[in-house]
Amino acid sequence: MDHIHILSSIILSSLLTFSLTIHPVISTSKSNLEEQQPVAIDVSPFIRIYKNGSVERLLDTKVVPPSFDPKTNVESKDIVYSLEHHLSVRLYLPKNTNQNRKLPLLVYFHGGAFIVGNASNPAIHHFLNSLVSEAELIAVSVDYRLAPEHPVPAAYDDSWTALKWVASHVNQNGPEDWLNFHADYKRVFLSGDSAGANIAHQMALKHGQKEKLEGLMINTTFKGMILCHPFFWGNHSVPGETETEYENNRAWGELLWKVACPNSSSGVDDPWMNPGKDPNLGRVGCSRVQVFVSEKDYLRERGWYYAQKLRESGWSGDMEVVEYKDEGHDFHLANLTSKNSVDLRRRIVSFINHY
Repeated sequence: MDHIHILSSIILSSLLTFSLTIHPVISTSKSNLEEQQPVAIDVSPFIRIYKNGSVERLLDTKVVPPSFDPKTNVESKDIVYSLEHHLSVRLYLPKNTNQNRKLPLLVYFHGGAFIVGNASNPAIHHFLNSLVSEAELIAVSVDYRLAPEHPVPAAYDDSWTALKWVASHVNQNGPEDWLNFHADYKRVFLSGDSAGANIAHQMALKHGQKEKLEGLMINTTFKGMILCHPFFWGNHSVPGETETEYENNRAWGELLWKVACPNSSSGVDDPWMNPGKDPNLGRVGCSRVQVFVSEKDYLRERGWYYAQKLRESGWSGDMEVVEYKDEGHDFHLANLTSKNSVDLRRRIVSFINHY
């Protein structure tokens, strides 16, 4: 059975009970694919899945090349970390950094509900240029395989492979000199937005459960984790979330997860999607966590709930949750110069530079 038939049989059969109009289509013109093939599952504004198994991505498809950014004085370049899956990371470094200077290392995972997005996305690229300049750090932005062609846990597996690749530079003998000479491996931070924040959490949890990163001691912990509008969900409402609010978004959250992880036996209560159901939550392998939520984001209460459950889990680190009024999901990527976007980056800089 070829890949297209596998995609059709697994993804399409798992969604038979869902309406194909749960979320409105925002496109006013039909694509070439839509003209040729009927739509089986419409997950607008993210993707459409056609009856022949093909996938059309509607959001976050733009890319920008790595470059020197004169506004921030930051350089970037792309390096392959997985030959098997043709995956790259994008590295960021302040230009003219002294050869012997060690900088905090931020490993960043992009969002997109596990089904869209990439490390070369313009919004991510410009955000990291600004953050690298303001925090004076080196950043690694990770590309990973997307569902539904590559269902979760492919994104987790790729992200772990990327972390092992980064860790191979600890003794200054890895393949990339920026990481050999400028990364301070005693100041490593994980971060991401939306699904990328979910991935960052899973990477910290995996490391905290004594999964060994090549080049790092087993008892090494990450310095901190920064989660922007984390993509979590569950089968029930959480504190602060009315039943009406939950029901208004329930089908959408379930649909996104079914497309991303069709083989999950517990649906949105899978610990990958609902950390409150994870008996190992207290083993998150970092000492400090910063969570950003927004008032107008339907995932707002999930961020607060994550912080609550992590505190209750026996995890002994420091937690900070910051909420922004009158803002929506990933607002900090949409407008880098707004007052709240500038404040969010300022808080991240303070979090990273607090020793």
